[in-house]
Amino acid sequence: MKTSTFALAIGIAYLAAGILALIPATLMPPPVDAPATTFTLLYGYFLGLFPMNVLQTLLHLAVGVWGIAAWAGSANSTTFARCAAVLFGALAVMGMLPGLNTAFGLVPLYGNDIWLHGLSAAAAAWFGWHAPVLARDRRVMVYDRRQRMLPVGRERRFGLADRREGFGGMAPA
Repeated sequence: MKTSTFALAIGIAYLAAGILALIPATLMPPPVDAPATTFTLLYGYFLGLFPMNVLQTLLHLAVGVWGIAAWAGSANSTTFARCAAVLFGALAVMGMLPGLNTAFGLVPLYGNDIWLHGLSAAAAAWFGWHAPVLARDRRVMVYDRRQRMLPVGRERRFGLADRREGFGGMAPA
């Protein structure tokens, strides 16, 4: 799979998750023992599995749009994969730390979000740094003697001994 195809897959998945998380019917109320967040707009468990609120939904929408843009060529797909690896890796680590699992009360990053962000980070790291380079990306510089040909040499091939002779014997201004 190419890096651009990976960007498309991640883009579609996160864009779809972001759009669906904006629908209140896809969110279940959080359990009583869930860590408290101060930002509770559209706060719930997406499909009963992933804790979400509107800020995390906006993050997912942004990643989805960026992934599709990287696939379309508007952004670099390798840069997208590397940035996604760093972002999702940081979110996975934050979700494992008790003080940061809600990102200071703004975004719920605990529970199933940890392994989702961890798997996304691992896949993005693979495509960002270790994916095989395609043959069209490994362009070899071919020596082309026409690139180094001087204009005087071309004029001499056509029988013009000097540049001034090409202008009817008059020197150019």
